Amino acid sequence: MTLTCTVEDHEDSSLQWSNPAQQTLYFGEKRALRDNRIQLVKSTKNELSISISNVALSDEGEYTCSIFTMPVRTAKAMVTVLGVPQEPQITGYDKPIKENQEAELRCTTSGSKPAANIRWYKGPEELGGARNSETKDANGKTFTVVSFINFPVTKVDDQVEITCTVGHESMPNTFKSSSQKLQVLYHPSAKIESRPNLPREGDRLQLQCDAYGNPEPVKYTWLRKHGELPTTVVTDHNSLVFQNLNKSDSGTYMCQVANLMGEYTAEYKLDVNGTYLTHEAKGSDDAPDADTAIINAEGGQGGSDDKKEYFI
Repeated sequence: MTLTCTVEDHEDSSLQWSNPAQQTLYFGEKRALRDNRIQLVKSTKNELSISISNVALSDEGEYTCSIFTMPVRTAKAMVTVLGVPQEPQITGYDKPIKENQEAELRCTTSGSKPAANIRWYKGPEELGGARNSETKDANGKTFTVVSFINFPVTKVDDQVEITCTVGHESMPNTFKSSSQKLQVLYHPSAKIESRPNLPREGDRLQLQCDAYGNPEPVKYTWLRKHGELPTTVVTDHNSLVFQNLNKSDSGTYMCQVANLMGEYTAEYKLDVNGTYLTHEAKGSDDAPDADTAIINAEGGQGGSDDKKEYFI
C-alpha cells in the first residue's frame, strides 16, 4: 500500500504523514515511527509518498497528510483493510453413507472481512440449498462463515468429490477450496456371461458371474432353478464350469451375490439343443434379455447327409 500526498504551494515547509492514532510516520524524509513496514518512497517540497508492507487489520483507519503553513493545511485518506479468508475446512463426514440416505456436510472459513461467500459443488455441478451463517471473530473485525449442505446420495455418487469453495473481494479471480471424496454403500448387482458365447454340445462352457456393489460382494452362490447342479460342473468362486456340455445341462442357473447391504440374484437360461447352444441371460439392469435360436435340419435329395442350418 502506498500513500501519496502532493501540494502546489509548499511555502518552504515539509509535508507530514500521520497514522489513525495521530502518530507521525514521516516528516519530510525523516522517519518518526520505528516500524520497518513503513518506508519512504519519495520526499520533495511538493510530494511525500510512503509505503506500508504486510498490511494488517490494525492499519485500517484515517491517515492525515499535513503541511505546516499559516494556517496548517491537511488532507485525509481513509484506508480500508480487507480480511483474507482462511482455507476452508469440511467437517461432518466421518464414515461411508448408505445409498438413499442424506449426506450432511459443513464448511467453515474464518478471518474474512467482509464476510466471505461459500459455494458447494458435487463434481462440476453446483449444489443449491446451502444454509450460511456468519459470526464475528474475537478481534471484532473479521468474520467466521459456516455453510451447511445436505443432499440425498445414490450409488452413482460413490467416489464423487464434494467441494467447498470460498470467494472474496480480497482474492479477485481466485478461490480457496477444500474437497471431500464420498464413499457410498450400495446394494449389489450382477450379470452372467458365457465363455464362449455360443459353444457347441460337447464343448467346455464357463459361466462367469460379474458382481458390483460397495462393499464389493465376496459371497457367490451358484444354484439351479428347480433342481440340483449337475454333478459334472465345477464351481470356482464366481465361475461355473461345464467340462462337456450335453442336453441334460439345459436349465436356468442362478448366481446369488451378497454384501452387507443386501443380496442380488442373476439368472442365465441354457438350452442345449442338438449341436448348438441357445441361451437367455437375465438379472442385469444393463443387459437386456437375449435369445438365440438355431434350427438344424437333416435331409436332402437321395438320402444325402447334407445338413442345412436356418438362423432365426
